[in-house]
Amino acid sequence: MVNVKTPIKKCIDISCKEDAICLPDSSLPRVVVIGGGFAGLSLIEGLKNKNVQVVLIDKNNFHQFQPLLYQVATSGLEPDSIAFPYRKQISAYKNVSFRLAEVEEIDIQNKTIQTNKGSLTYNYLVLATGTTTNFFGMKNVEAHSLGMKTIRDSLNIRHMMLQNLEQASITCNDKERDALTNFIIVGGGPAGVEMAGALAEFKKYILPKDYPEYPASIMNIYLVEGSNKLIAAMSEKASTKTLKYLKNLDVKVLFNEIVTDYDGDIVKTKSGKQLLAKNLIWTAGVKGQVPNGIDQKHFVGGNRLKTNKYLQVEQLNNVFAMGDIAAIITNKTPKGHPQVAQPAIQQGKIVAKNILNTINNKALIPFKYKDKGSLATVGKRRAVADLGKLKFGGYFAWLIWSFVHLMSISGFKNKLLVGMNWMVSYFSYEKSNRLIIRTYNKNNTN
Repeated sequence: MVNVKTPIKKCIDISCKEDAICLPDSSLPRVVVIGGGFAGLSLIEGLKNKNVQVVLIDKNNFHQFQPLLYQVATSGLEPDSIAFPYRKQISAYKNVSFRLAEVEEIDIQNKTIQTNKGSLTYNYLVLATGTTTNFFGMKNVEAHSLGMKTIRDSLNIRHMMLQNLEQASITCNDKERDALTNFIIVGGGPAGVEMAGALAEFKKYILPKDYPEYPASIMNIYLVEGSNKLIAAMSEKASTKTLKYLKNLDVKVLFNEIVTDYDGDIVKTKSGKQLLAKNLIWTAGVKGQVPNGIDQKHFVGGNRLKTNKYLQVEQLNNVFAMGDIAAIITNKTPKGHPQVAQPAIQQGKIVAKNILNTINNKALIPFKYKDKGSLATVGKRRAVADLGKLKFGGYFAWLIWSFVHLMSISGFKNKLLVGMNWMVSYFSYEKSNRLIIRTYNKNNTN
């Protein structure tokens, strides 16, 4: 008996040229979504099984839950606990296709996207490409430090940290040992604060057990902030409590200090301070990452795309932007909305409705952000919360933070894995993922 394979449907793009990305035949309007972060997935959820063909393009085949990257970096979680495959996410969506590719250029005039895997056309384009670490043009800092925007970044931080601690136990040079065990986090926003808290607990509970060769006090953690306030987007009460929690964890917080240079050993600041450290984690800024082909006139500060109130890129009615790269500039939002998950999710829902309304010749819906509050954790059992008029910190805030983040993770299995990890860690402060799987090398961090 001869097995006959079902023929794959022919590509319908670019007159079926050989360099086209193959997609299912469809006469429906095509919506191409670049980026599968919070905004991208929210949009796809709003368009699932509607009368449109949706194509998701991403350079990764998984969604990553960025709020917990710091736990991967400090050995609290494994990366697969906070990652979820796109194909599994969209498996029940009959009108959605995923293609693993990296966008190289967009041809707005011809409605064509060029990727490293081929080309495809669109009727509607949605840019949800998110942000990348912004080193503000400081090449030395970029060359010798690590950002924390992706799972790969987090694993690089983990391997760098563990390798340096191992080397510190070997060396007889006191200055080198100090450099290897000093950690500097630049940026006092939520990511920097959470990273500092997690490192402080590693120092307090893990270092004495794993490295009895030297006292835990040898590990110094510095949090360097360019202004006079931590987590500036939150309330004064939250900022004050955060500082108190960090000081209790023996984190050295340096205010009004701007890093100007770093050679891999010495961090220099604008005021003239010099800090010895071989571990520098940069959380001080981000910038939008937008494919080539979009005219510079559409950009505003932070490399974000200026949109109208319907999230259409101005003067490009069939091109939408949302999430971290979108900026609706008004008197209330002179710099755009916060680059966090909630605005992205809400924008994804509105863009989905506006695309359908455009197709059906209905009125578009303006975006109105509903602020559901802000949360940040500072180590175990301590967090701060701004929930409307309620502003508080401590154990109850940490419980809310834990519940919100656990429920936001994609996939039941991932929720279960993270929940079990947190439960074990709650009682023991144990981090079981302290494995150096591959040698960290700054020149090869992929």
